Amino acid sequence: EIDAYAKMAQDKYGDKLIGLHIEVENDDEVILTYTLKNDVPFERIRRITGYLVGTLDKWNDAKRAEERDRVKHNIDQNIGD
Repeated sequence: EIDAYAKMAQDKYGDKLIGLHIEVENDDEVILTYTLKNDVPFERIRRITGYLVGTLDKWNDAKRAEERDRVKHNIDQNIGD
């Protein structure tokens, strides 16, 4: 039965499957926990001068000047103390 669960997971997820945890809760319930590769690249997005951006490399000179001249605000970490 364990081999059948492992084959089902391998067929479903292929090479993204890096782990399978099988837990028998009672006679009627089996809990399967899959560990999959997270190969989805992501990019950090920030809000700068009102724009959501990942990097500034595509900004023109005027936008770069706006970013350089912006006023950065500090956040008080002790709010409510």
